[in-house]
Amino acid sequence: MKTILYFEPSDTTKFDFERFEKSLNSYAKVPAEAIKKALKEFDQFEHLHVSRLVEAGVQLIEEFSDEQSARKYYEDHRQYFGGEFERLRRITGYLVGSLNRWNDAKRAEEHERVKHSVCACAAE
Repeated sequence: MKTILYFEPSDTTKFDFERFEKSLNSYAKVPAEAIKKALKEFDQFEHLHVSRLVEAGVQLIEEFSDEQSARKYYEDHRQYFGGEFERLRRITGYLVGSLNRWNDAKRAEEHERVKHSVCACAAE
């Protein structure tokens, strides 16, 4: 991994391990060896989007501290993920976002559906 991409190709900057380590350690005491091990998976990439580093940071902080510290790190760095995430649902072949225009029957149908956690899938 050589460069970090923020939003545009012109925003690319050289990756600085010490800066990343210092950032993580301001939220939790994360050993340098653990950081290096986590970054190994990114060695194959010449350019890496900053959001991937934030994800790795969240995992490391949660591992060496607690969920609250990891959540704080994420909230402080969420601007690197772009816009807000809007949930999409597929109902009878159509993609819909908000439920605010649904009638009571459709809302009841949605409420009774089995919900699958995104976090559980990502943790595997």
